[in-house]
Amino acid sequence: MAKVIGLVGVGLIGGSMVLDLKEKGFASKIIGSDLSDTNLKKALELKIIDEAVDLDNLISRSDIIVLATPVNATVELVPYVLDRISEDKFVLDVGSTKSMLSDAVANHANRGNFVATHPMSGTEFSGPEAAFKGLFKDRVAIICDPEKSNPKALNVISEMYYHLDMRLILMDAHSHDEHVGYVSHLSHAISYALAVAVLDKEKDDTAIFNLAAGGFASTVRLAKSSVDMWLPIFEQNADHILPILDIYLDKLSSFRNYLEQRDTEQLGKFIKEANRIKDKLKK
Repeated sequence: MAKVIGLVGVGLIGGSMVLDLKEKGFASKIIGSDLSDTNLKKALELKIIDEAVDLDNLISRSDIIVLATPVNATVELVPYVLDRISEDKFVLDVGSTKSMLSDAVANHANRGNFVATHPMSGTEFSGPEAAFKGLFKDRVAIICDPEKSNPKALNVISEMYYHLDMRLILMDAHSHDEHVGYVSHLSHAISYALAVAVLDKEKDDTAIFNLAAGGFASTVRLAKSSVDMWLPIFEQNADHILPILDIYLDKLSSFRNYLEQRDTEQLGKFIKEANRIKDKLKK
């Protein structure tokens, strides 16, 4: 039976999810809520949502409540929503950090109705205009601490992700935050740093962007990602990101030393070692 989905946060991730869920028949109606009236109007215009309502109205009328908000807001929203749901409603988040959220709801009476999830897909763009169908196809969705959710909630949310053509991985919150620190958060930190370095150079040499080609564009693409979304992620996952940054800086320092010493043998070995990543990444 198709569900009424309440979407809190009508941006790229949430918007892309409900576009597919409506098209594939999993959702019969999408109710939206957002702090931005402009975003709500645009989401209605783009037919991402069928109706815009306030949060309490959304909670009372939805079968499934999707919290697609910045992670700092999610930590406050999940307990608020769980306080107001009946036993037949389910709540999920789609955020990139989980440890703080896990602690925030650990002892809640309705904890079993909440499923902590992280669909691993996205772009550098944000807002309802960025949403599109097919964003999640053949990607991974992580369900964190599944043993803390009740079986019915897990079944319903798993079915939802199967409708998005995603593969499910189960993981505890701590391991999730450590792993995404490597594969996602570090990449964004590096991209932001490179962008700032080049912007600083551009102050003295305005020709630099005329020379920028595909390699530069692909490396700094993530630097266009929203500060509203990424600042809370860095803050919440700092304990995992900092040691990862130390490892990265150590490797970068080695690269610099080889280059400074014109040690082409060691530099070549370094590059060949890095080339092994192609065997680890699925095409």
